[in-house]
Amino acid sequence: MTNTTFQAFAGADLGRAAETSPLRVSRRTLMFGVAIAGAAILGLYVYGPRYYQVGTDDAAVAADIVPIVPKISGYVSALNVSDNSRFEAGQQLLQIDDRDYRAAYDTAAAELGAAEATKATAVAQLSEQVRIVAAGEAAIPADAAALDFASQQLQRARQLERDGFGTTERRQSAQSEIAQRQATVTKDQDALEAARAHVQVLQAGVKEADADIARRQAQLAQARLNLSYTQIFAPAAGSVASRSVQVGSFVQPGQTLLSAVPRKPFIVANFKETQLARMKVGQPVSIYVDAYPGRSFRGHVDSFQQGTGSTFALLPPENATGNFVKVVQRVPVKILVDEPADETTLLAPGMSVEPYVTIRRPPEWLGWLMQ
Repeated sequence: MTNTTFQAFAGADLGRAAETSPLRVSRRTLMFGVAIAGAAILGLYVYGPRYYQVGTDDAAVAADIVPIVPKISGYVSALNVSDNSRFEAGQQLLQIDDRDYRAAYDTAAAELGAAEATKATAVAQLSEQVRIVAAGEAAIPADAAALDFASQQLQRARQLERDGFGTTERRQSAQSEIAQRQATVTKDQDALEAARAHVQVLQAGVKEADADIARRQAQLAQARLNLSYTQIFAPAAGSVASRSVQVGSFVQPGQTLLSAVPRKPFIVANFKETQLARMKVGQPVSIYVDAYPGRSFRGHVDSFQQGTGSTFALLPPENATGNFVKVVQRVPVKILVDEPADETTLLAPGMSVEPYVTIRRPPEWLGWLMQ
């Protein structure tokens, strides 16, 4: 064997020995283990949260938006907000020209005062008439006593005339006195009845005055309301959206002038019905907003709508027509945001979000997956 052949043979043996050395085997095992561990971590990162959370990308920010509408018509004399400006609860948003409504209020107040004066006059007249009735009632016994005395005088005059001690003139005078007393009794009784009837008339007048006062009070209250409607205040703290009014605009009742967006939005997430089995009210929710990548908001499940979204659609499905195809339905779930008010202002109605509801509490060492 030549020297060259021996060297080649020795080199091949050394190469095979190097390939099968413990160092090379250990490196391969290490790389294989690292690959397995990486795959396990990746799988845990991707599929682990699904065991503890359920999420959906069919969700958006919502809010109880209030349209600001006037109750009266008129020209806008002052506008205290602008596009996208923020306001506090009870803050005056705009002013409608109140001159016509203030004049109507003053007129109603004057008419109420006149009605009250009319009632005062009717009450005074009634009080006077009651006294007249009392005087008439007091005169009746006196008239009866005078008539009785005249009757006695006539009897004495007749007796004296029969005995020859009286004259015919005296008897006739006594008879005339009786006729006068009877006439007085009749006149006073008729006057008393007339006075009593007039009391009823005056009482009806007082009731009519009361009714007129009540009507005038209602008119004054309505005028006061209309005057108050010239000032429109914010129902809650929020911001302006979709403003369509300007100073000088003529507005009508029911016309939407702007929209008041509250500062406390919420999330409406349409989860599949197959995801609701372990969801409960109060469970924590991690909210990811497309507009703010890498940031999450805290929230909790507030309530579940009693019905799927398709049930309340404009054209609900008619499954009894024979062409039924089973489709997984979605149920709207309301999620409240637990962040402070200054943080929730970043969330605008209509923004797309991805909420993840924690349905099981993960172990502490897996807590980083739920972040």
